[in-house]
Amino acid sequence: MSSALSCPLCRTRVETFHKTAIGEYHKCSGCSSVFLDKKYFVPPEAEKKRYEKHKNSRDDGGYLNFLSPVIGGVERLVSVGKTGLDFGAGPSPVMADVLRGKGHSIDIYDPFFWNDKNKLSKKYEFIICTEVIEHFHFPEKEFALLRSLLAPGGTLFIMTEVYSEKINFATWPYANDETHVFFYHNRALEWIRANFGFSSLEVDGRLIILRTSA
Repeated sequence: MSSALSCPLCRTRVETFHKTAIGEYHKCSGCSSVFLDKKYFVPPEAEKKRYEKHKNSRDDGGYLNFLSPVIGGVERLVSVGKTGLDFGAGPSPVMADVLRGKGHSIDIYDPFFWNDKNKLSKKYEFIICTEVIEHFHFPEKEFALLRSLLAPGGTLFIMTEVYSEKINFATWPYANDETHVFFYHNRALEWIRANFGFSSLEVDGRLIILRTSA
């Protein structure tokens, strides 16, 4: 057991879980999530270079299909003309472009590429966060921020791969990325719903939807 450590999401005690070529991972005894020990985090400049290698485009049909769960979720739950935020948009904010084309007003924010703090002083009717939360070094702090940015009745759309005990962590491709530092269990998602004041949680594969009361 790693007695000096606590979960960076729910602050519960953790246990040593697994070690790979990337580093040592711990598992939370409370929310059951798995996370990389912070001493193995890559430096910010190396992290940015990794993201710059992502060459995403609206012309890439495969990438648009990959994003389709979130696009479909927004189409199902958000009426046209609402204002949203693409949080962690990356160097090529394809999702924002797609949703603008569907009639929404979208701001973009990314700490490496679109670091306009003014975008973090507004309220949004929906937020999209695609392949982002697994990069959070401080998930409790980041989810508190996301919740604070949502207007009453707002919706947070997340896309990530959820960890479960059925997964062989040693061979899980999702863990084979040095910038993926926190893997959320369904118990963690329920903890986030309960502790950050969301009214509902929906998990459908890679799509996670958290809604607030009006």
